Amino acid sequence: MAIIDLVRWSPQGNKTIYAWRFPETNLSTYTQLIVQESQEAVLFSKGQIVGKFGPGKHTLNTENLPVLRNLFGIPFGGKNPFTAEVWFVNKTTPYNIDWETSSMSMHDPDYNTQLPLVSKGRYGLKITAAEKFLVKIVGTKSEFTQDDLTDQFLGEFSTKTKSTILQFMLKHRIGFKSISAYLDQLSEFLKGTMAAFWENIGLDLTQFYITSIDIDTLTESGRRVADAIAQQSSMSITGHTWQQEQMFNTANNAVDNFGNGNGSLIGGLMAMNMMGGMGGGGSAGAGMMQPQYNQPAFGGNNQDFQGQPIQKEQQVKMVFCSNCAKKFPNTARFCPHCGDSYDPCPKCGTDNARNAKRCVSCGTPLTGSGEGGNVCPSCNAPMQTGATFCGNCGKQVSSGDNCSRCGTALAPGVKFCPKCGNKR
Repeated sequence: MAIIDLVRWSPQGNKTIYAWRFPETNLSTYTQLIVQESQEAVLFSKGQIVGKFGPGKHTLNTENLPVLRNLFGIPFGGKNPFTAEVWFVNKTTPYNIDWETSSMSMHDPDYNTQLPLVSKGRYGLKITAAEKFLVKIVGTKSEFTQDDLTDQFLGEFSTKTKSTILQFMLKHRIGFKSISAYLDQLSEFLKGTMAAFWENIGLDLTQFYITSIDIDTLTESGRRVADAIAQQSSMSITGHTWQQEQMFNTANNAVDNFGNGNGSLIGGLMAMNMMGGMGGGGSAGAGMMQPQYNQPAFGGNNQDFQGQPIQKEQQVKMVFCSNCAKKFPNTARFCPHCGDSYDPCPKCGTDNARNAKRCVSCGTPLTGSGEGGNVCPSCNAPMQTGATFCGNCGKQVSSGDNCSRCGTALAPGVKFCPKCGNKR
């Protein structure tokens, strides 16, 4: 076989190749080796590394490769043949390696249920230890490409990535709703975890990004979860309940069937009655379509989204204690956490300090509150001076010194109210 005088590698095409083996092994001490920029050449002979060369033009003689004297008994000088494999390693840094995990299940704190998630991203690798890379990964292949790398480590890479993502989300109690805000922090955390894995095989993880974490809609369960989240968001915006959504669908189907001649007259009339009852009339449908819980009162006027007045017993909400800042229901007279009395604003119900002049939430003047002011002995709500009945709970708080009709203070011995004329 002919002796090779020149050994070089000039990559062609767009394929990313990490390592390439020169096809011939018949070399001599006069063979010229050309290594381009961003390349490194490694020579193997009889199962061991005999030399490593950086960019430039090199002659493979005993001066550059003194180990040839021991392996082949080659004397100094002369054109002496020997056999060796020449590997070229690409030391550029590609940044276009895309990755994607399979479905991973996590108990989400936002929705309090199991969510199937998938993640996607991109990373870049650079060969830092050519000998370690060739020995541990390449083996007997003639070339080693980016596809070979991703296929060989797909299982281990996916397992480590999913495990690290789930650990991070569970440790910091991050739910699906807010995970996008933590992608940069999560990417840095995952890069630190994965760096040691690639370093062990002679590679440096130069960049690592997570571009998205989403619901896995490739599975039936994932599609149902995604549809449920979308439906919940829609109902939250429009202000209707799941029960009403079902009633809408039932009524619409009944009307469609009646219009197509597939339904009975009674069914169509009932459906129209149900839909017409949404206005709050006295029909049976109106009662069926009422929400089972309070909807947001967008107008702030004690009415629900249908314009119906909210009953007093429905207006139970949580308020923050002005003393300890913990939540408690507005039906309590005292904070169950610190025992401080509940002094509500007559307009918005916010708890205020007893000596407050104005509500800390809406700015309403708190006349009659504070030291020496008038408060209801039953619910502790502020009251106007001279009021007979509490405006918060409706209980009568005085009877002898005030007019029973208008609440005007009456002097002793007066038989008729000087303001409204009501008999005492």
